Amino acid sequence: MARAVETPRSEDKLTRQREAVLQVIRAREDHPTANEIFQAARLNLPTISYATVYNSLRFLKEAGLVHEIKFGDGASRYDRETDRHDHAICNECGKLVDFDLPQTAELMQAAARKSKFKAASVHLTLKGVCPDCRAT
Repeated sequence: MARAVETPRSEDKLTRQREAVLQVIRAREDHPTANEIFQAARLNLPTISYATVYNSLRFLKEAGLVHEIKFGDGASRYDRETDRHDHAICNECGKLVDFDLPQTAELMQAAARKSKFKAASVHLTLKGVCPDCRAT
């Protein structure tokens, strides 16, 4: 599922701040929020501001280096994996995990035909209770 990293255009320089934000996302196994990224980036770059983190996230998303995951009104999460894949989210603890189900694209395309919507993207989100929360 790994993907070659795209290099931003020369006029869209990967600044020190953007690099710090990108490194936080790449170093994590989970899908951090902007606030979690800000807290972690401050450890290596104490002068970074919250606004700079948001601006960096927008740049990195537009450059195709990270993927923003939105779930309703909750805080967006950021994913280092930019190839098409699906997610499962725990209703109890909020844990978010990646998985790949090849049949998802076919299922969603069938749904698009049935609804007469032109699909812009295809993603499956499984909502439920993770194994850790079920064990408690």
